Formats: sequence, C-alpha cells, structure tokens
Amino acid sequence: MKLLLDSSSSLLFSLLLAQLPVFTSASPVPQRRPSDMDKLSNQTRNLMKLTQELLREHAFDPDVEPHRFRSLPEMSNRSANDLNNLELKPTLSQLHADLKLYEHHFEWLNKVSKKHQHPALPKLVEMIKEMKSLINLLHRQMLRVEAPRLTPATPSLPPHLPYQFDVLQSSHELLQHFRLFCEWAYRAFISLKPKVSAVQ
Repeated sequence: MKLLLDSSSSLLFSLLLAQLPVFTSASPVPQRRPSDMDKLSNQTRNLMKLTQELLREHAFDPDVEPHRFRSLPEMSNRSANDLNNLELKPTLSQLHADLKLYEHHFEWLNKVSKKHQHPALPKLVEMIKEMKSLINLLHRQMLRVEAPRLTPATPSLPPHLPYQFDVLQSSHELLQHFRLFCEWAYRAFISLKPKVSAVQ
C-alpha cells in the first residue's frame, strides 16, 4: 500500500514538472514601455505618413515653381552620413526650432486653404495637430537633457495667393520639403536614442 502511495506521489510530481513550462509560457510577459525617443520617432513616422498621403491623394502639379518659401530649414546639408556623428543637445534644439518653423508655415497654409476651400483641409488640420504634439514631446525631452531652446527663424511667407492653383503649388512645395525633413528627423531620433540613455 505504501509503495502504491509513493508511486502515485512520484507520478503526480512528474506530471507537475512536465506542465511547468506550459504554466511559465502562459504567464503574460511584461511589455517594455516605449521611451520618449521611441515616441518621438514613432510620431515623426506618423507625420511622414500623413504627408505622403496628402501628396498621393491630391493631384498636385509636379512642375512646381521652386523656392516660394525662403525660410524653410535647409535640408541639402543633412545627409545619412551625418547621423552617426550627431550631438544630442544641439540636434534636439535644432529639430525643435525647425518644427516650430514648419508649424508657422502650415498654419499659414491652413488659413489660405480655408479661403479657397482646399479639399486637403481636414487632413491638413490633423497634420498640424500631430505636429504640435510632436513639438511638445520634443520640448519635454529637451528639458530632461537640458538642451537649450533656440529662437526659430522668422517665416518668410509668400504674398497673397489669389488663385487655388497658387495654393496647390504652395502646398506641394511645403509637403515635399516637410517629407524630406521627417525622413531625416526620424533617423536622427533613432540615432540619438543611445546618447539619451547615456545622459539620463
């Protein structure tokens, strides 16, 4: 009888051991909370998608007159080769100033589009909202690492646009320029993430 009990206990113990991996795998794995740099890169990617959708959904004239906007951030001097050599604080400060400048330009475009009842208006409003959210998130990150806040350049906006065609042309130039900026900023935030971790 004792032998039977011992055998039963041993069998039960073996079964419990066999089920242990199942219980372990069934327990929920805690999700890693995204860092602020993850949030910045994700939100920049969302803005880039919105920009691409606006360019794709609305028939813009590809033969756009260049340089309507003379105060937009210079993108020709930013290359992929520079990403590994970015300094944390100056880059965050410059990206913040650049975004504030784009914000001024797109708010101007939004007002002009309302007058001409531009079909892209709802998505343009959504884009400005996302941009403001990104600016606020970036400012919080700057405060954490003590990056200085730069004064944005004064926007140089085109004169009064009398025709809807002029609004379309201006929209195209702004969106194309901002798409390039978002692509570079997205990579910059990813490159800067390890440097933020080292500072904090």
